[in-house]
Amino acid sequence: MATISELKSAVRDTLESRGVLGQLKARIRAEVFSALDDQREPRPPLSHENLLINELIREYLEFNKYRYTASVLTAVFLLFFPGYLCG
Repeated sequence: MATISELKSAVRDTLESRGVLGQLKARIRAEVFSALDDQREPRPPLSHENLLINELIREYLEFNKYRYTASVLTAVFLLFFPGYLCG
């Protein structure tokens, strides 16, 4: 019978090998930042220029293999602009 630490290790290894662990961590970070964000201060409307800048930053992150950082950027962006499809 496997111990708790062996089970944790097996789950972590499986999630890492599937490429899911980093995405989960990024999503959790995005949700924590969203929970801590001051919602009383409204966000400015998304201009075409800012949309382009966000996409350029996301593309840069993806190109340089900063996938988890890109996924946090995307997750946070989608919290405030849920109708937009990134990438």
